[in-house]
Amino acid sequence: MTATTGRPALRAGERGPTLGLLVLAKAPEAGRVKTRLCPPLTPVEAADLAAAALLDTLAAVRAVPGGRAVVALTGHLERAARAGELAAALRGVPTPAQRGRDLGHRIAAAHRDTAALLPGRPVVQLGMDTPQVDPDLLAEAAAPLRHGTVDAVVGPAADGGWWALGLRDPRAAAVIADVPTSRDDTGERTVAALRAAGLRVVLLPVLVDVDTAADAADVAREAPGTRFAAAVAALPAVAALPAACCRNDDLALTNVPTRAGSVV
Repeated sequence: MTATTGRPALRAGERGPTLGLLVLAKAPEAGRVKTRLCPPLTPVEAADLAAAALLDTLAAVRAVPGGRAVVALTGHLERAARAGELAAALRGVPTPAQRGRDLGHRIAAAHRDTAALLPGRPVVQLGMDTPQVDPDLLAEAAAPLRHGTVDAVVGPAADGGWWALGLRDPRAAAVIADVPTSRDDTGERTVAALRAAGLRVVLLPVLVDVDTAADAADVAREAPGTRFAAAVAALPAVAALPAACCRNDDLALTNVPTRAGSVV
């Protein structure tokens, strides 16, 4: 499956969705995704777990009332685990190709592409590492953007990164293009960059994103009815792991309530 822009942009005056749900995704090909899960998993098992997480994420974003899913994609879906299921889940969904020299610039480009598809609509972006998200959480995250009461929402991750970025004007993602990623202060730096650009920011609930086997076990316990949890249950080396005890929660404990609403 090749990347495509999918449906055309809405015409002026045309009724349509009030929100874009952008997923930044990598085709779950063995050996190319979730490599930190190996060991204890094999590359094939890790790819299947990633595919389950992506399917859960797609189900959540497609169920948000008034939303339209957009998936910024890299990789080859025809080589991916659960390729048939993913093709079905992506039917009718625009899948613009990721572009940019690094992750920060790919994020900014994906927001620009979504703005072109859904002009004038706010956008909430997430990845494929938080299969525990549900439509209610995403709708709640988007609410202040839809109402125009804030300019940005950020969902801090327990490891110091972030799991969600929502923007009233998705073109504003350009201000975080140069923020270093995959660091324990990426979330803090992202919020600082948004604030420095004059944006009003609300913090969302802290979530665990799946980077390690311990994370996978934690998320499966948190979301027992998901495809991801079923996939973990079939992997005894992961399912039996105890809950993780050591995380970088400084940003979370200082600034974040249990639900959206803390303006910083």
